Amino acid sequence: MQIISYNVNGIRSAINKGFLQWLERSLPDVVCLQESKAQPEQVPVFHFQEMGYHDFWFSAKKKGYSGVVILSREKPDHVQYGMGNRAYDDEGRLIRADFGDLSVISVYHPSGTTGGERQAFKMKWLEDFYDYIQDLRKTRPNLVISGDFNICHQPIDIHDPVRNAKTSGFLPEEREWVSRFLDAGFIDSFRHFVKEPNHYSWWSFRANARPRNLGWRIDYNMVSDNLKDDLKAAGIMPEAVLSDHCPVWVELNHRV
Repeated sequence: MQIISYNVNGIRSAINKGFLQWLERSLPDVVCLQESKAQPEQVPVFHFQEMGYHDFWFSAKKKGYSGVVILSREKPDHVQYGMGNRAYDDEGRLIRADFGDLSVISVYHPSGTTGGERQAFKMKWLEDFYDYIQDLRKTRPNLVISGDFNICHQPIDIHDPVRNAKTSGFLPEEREWVSRFLDAGFIDSFRHFVKEPNHYSWWSFRANARPRNLGWRIDYNMVSDNLKDDLKAAGIMPEAVLSDHCPVWVELNHRV
């Protein structure tokens, strides 16, 4: 099973830039999208269906904002929309699909870059998300959590750790949260296989950042540690230039 996570920064914009052609070339088993920024009726979903995908959308109440999607070649046994918390669910931040004993989550963690109020919202979300996942593991222990976490974990994950030390997305308390999350039973699948620096999944539109590879690795496929022996490979696809993010992927030998 190959799972790809991709923050498309607007699915309609990504389609105009070649998303459907990219998907047809890639044809992963599951695609987790973030920042869809659309209601499903605004998107030509028949294209996904023609490629053999089932599509599931959890959009924000606010038009043109946030939103998560799961595309899957196999029909899930169950799809769960949201976390049961209106403050988060109104922003369309989490959707889960169950395939046999495996659950795949597409998640879009809040950004705190606009200032103190949203940074506080982000930190509250992180604590509630942590509790939600630990509770979920009691009934769905085999988890792949794919999405934009809006946090670089280690200095190796950001092009300039010194000057960004006090920037949202690389704050000490955010990085500590990722460490705690991993210690609670998850594997950063990319770092499980790739130890080298200079691998990123997001680049600013400013300062010619992408051609210069001045990026941040903020997109992850987190895999519950009980699936460690099923991990086959993981990687990043910087050649896909449909968004300010690029896709990140993981392959599992796990059977559903």
